[in-house]
Amino acid sequence: MLILMMGGNAVAKTLDFDNSPVGMPPEGWTLTKTGQGQSKWTVEADATAPSKPNVLKQSGRATFPVAIKSDTSIGDGFVEVKFKAVAGSEDRAAGIIWRAKDADNYYVVRANALEDNVVLYKTIKGVRTSLDIVGRKGGYGVSTSVAAGQWHSLRCDFTGSRFKVAYDGKPLFEVEDTTIAEAGMIGLWTKADSVTLFDDLAYGEVK
Repeated sequence: MLILMMGGNAVAKTLDFDNSPVGMPPEGWTLTKTGQGQSKWTVEADATAPSKPNVLKQSGRATFPVAIKSDTSIGDGFVEVKFKAVAGSEDRAAGIIWRAKDADNYYVVRANALEDNVVLYKTIKGVRTSLDIVGRKGGYGVSTSVAAGQWHSLRCDFTGSRFKVAYDGKPLFEVEDTTIAEAGMIGLWTKADSVTLFDDLAYGEVK
């Protein structure tokens, strides 16, 4: 199901995966990874889904499993998703990506249920680097409770070199970076052995 919303100068789309065949990869996506391993992205039925009945599940194991929405190209805009970290002993992470050129070049902000923090990175030529928070020197993201087995929301609004991150509906931090300035694709991200569910992926461009 695709929902279109007009607000101000933004046109937003929301994907809920409810019309996709269960057990199959969703259409219109590049389902891949950064680094080594094998990602596994499938549409699954889940009774806890924020918009029932289906979710998108990542259950493979790779350095960074990545799902890129192939038909998107957004320079300034937003991406937001609801996620549930289900399992993972090495990591339990959920992330959203934007301005992606491919599986090796993108921005990502991720929440981690093992570390209880949210961190924004740039990935350039497959190398991930955390970015400093505006108004603070050093440090690594922001500590916040990311309870496993519960649904949360993660959002980033990006305009020019400024990225504003919100978690569970509340502003969390901002980052300034100019590395990737041009429009790119949006998508979803996990790490290592994370088993993560995603639903209600919303994204839009601000002209």
